Amino acid sequence: MILCAAMSLLLLLCGCAAAEDAPENAIEMSRRMGNGINLGNTMEACNNGKHSSLNLQPPSFYEISWGQPITTPEMLQGMKSCGFDTIRIPVAWMTNATHLAQGDYTISPEYMDRVEEIVNYALDAGMIVIINDHWDGGWWGMFGSDTEETRNLAMEAYTGMWKQLSERFGKYDWRLVFESANEELGAGFDENSPLYCDDSLAHTLPDDQRYALTNRVNQVFVDTVRASGGNNADRFLLIAGFGTDIDRTSDSRFQMPQDPADSRLLLSVHYYGPWSYCGASSAKGATPWGKKKDFEEMYSILSRLKKFTSAGYGIVIGEYGALSGSDGIMKKNAPAYHEAFLNCCDALDLASCLWDCSGFFVRRELRIPEEELAAVYAGRNAVSEAGRDYSEIAATGKAAFDAMVEAAPDSLVENALNVTPDSCVAWIMFSGGDGAVSYSVGNTYTPDSITPGIVPMDVEITGPGEYTVALDFTGTDKGYASNTAFSAIGISNGEQKFPGYCIYFTEVIVNGEPLKLKGRNYTCSDDGKCTRSNLYNEWVDIKNARSGARVLHGDLTGISATVLNREAPAMQQIRTLEITFRYEPRK
Repeated sequence: MILCAAMSLLLLLCGCAAAEDAPENAIEMSRRMGNGINLGNTMEACNNGKHSSLNLQPPSFYEISWGQPITTPEMLQGMKSCGFDTIRIPVAWMTNATHLAQGDYTISPEYMDRVEEIVNYALDAGMIVIINDHWDGGWWGMFGSDTEETRNLAMEAYTGMWKQLSERFGKYDWRLVFESANEELGAGFDENSPLYCDDSLAHTLPDDQRYALTNRVNQVFVDTVRASGGNNADRFLLIAGFGTDIDRTSDSRFQMPQDPADSRLLLSVHYYGPWSYCGASSAKGATPWGKKKDFEEMYSILSRLKKFTSAGYGIVIGEYGALSGSDGIMKKNAPAYHEAFLNCCDALDLASCLWDCSGFFVRRELRIPEEELAAVYAGRNAVSEAGRDYSEIAATGKAAFDAMVEAAPDSLVENALNVTPDSCVAWIMFSGGDGAVSYSVGNTYTPDSITPGIVPMDVEITGPGEYTVALDFTGTDKGYASNTAFSAIGISNGEQKFPGYCIYFTEVIVNGEPLKLKGRNYTCSDDGKCTRSNLYNEWVDIKNARSGARVLHGDLTGISATVLNREAPAMQQIRTLEITFRYEPRK
């Protein structure tokens, strides 16, 4: 009794959860996993040069090669303290630990030992652990090879890898989860890795073949792990979706594998929506996020996973996050983004793992420096939810999410007009000459379709008169627009509200100075709703355009769809563009 008590105390002190009963099914497992984090850019960091696998380096060489520190027990304990109950450990087994390029897929004992050491750090901290095979130097491209020998070696190596991992980690209990792959399953079969494939080996597979191969690989994964017996006979297994993309995984061609174990399969997908916000390389260059439509789109996309939860599969969003860019600055509204996402996960019964490479939890500091973000995670750990029924957690999450939607603005754009669908609004449709900046291009007024940093001045049209619209590019990454590839004045609903009216440019000012126009502008409509006058549209055949063109005084002589002089010095770096025009019925 004394010995048992001492062991129990030891388990309690180290945060170990081995004494807990295993979850009854995959849905319950996903609830236990809760909010997790990735040990990103660490054990999956690899050097995949042409000859890298000839001379394998010590595990520590790879562990720090992408800028992360050597992993310590304190780091895992710090993650646990910040509210993360699960850790996903991406691994590059083939590139860092085998000679697969020479046909040998035996995993080096040293690398296996180091991964196991980190697994034990996490388990000792009281975390659930996921290990996978990640991008891994792009070896997945071998599956799409033109050469049957290479394709066969890919499947043989994949099977052999999981035989070795199943044997090494078979003694671990339910708190260790195996994940079949990463984003490369399906999507990475076409990759031409310089180490494993060349242009003559890999090619683009038809989608039907990629789906069929994805399903086959996942089935081999399940069969291999289960055949190893022991704790692997009913271990929870995480099945990678097609490219881990929610929409592509929801396709009927993707099928979850057959499993002799009852309700032990979870599905892995990723969510970085929208990528123009989450994945932008700088906070300044990120598409604004936080309007009502953004929240609603997030919930709508994640709701598609009900297809799988209703079938009894647990869901793990293996990666997500509004990632800090190369500037290291957290994106505007990032705490709200993560809070909304976690509310969705609560409401929809989803587990999740934040993708992190010390951008959120700084490993050298053992903390989340951003206080508002730290607060988002602090109250969402297993301890805070212990004893609560899931229905209560779901209802609370949905209510919190709905409250965020209610409080969100309709638009995040400075100076955007809050108009009804049938309002009449004039604006400058604009696309820069190098494609770097754009604003509301198209016949529908969409002020949120905007490059970050642009400040528009749009105007509501109430009747005949003189109006001014403008764009200020000084807040963009470059501080200017490099000329224009397309630009026009648009008036939403102008054809219905003011049929037959004409737009007549009275002044065009670039960078504070008047610009002389090349030709006369004219008025037209592409869709019978939006009234338009082109500033620069080189795709228009002016001879054909004449039949639908109108001008104030009826004379179409000299009309042009490219009245902006692209050769003018001011057009090379447009900091500000201002258009004044008269809007009147045709005389």
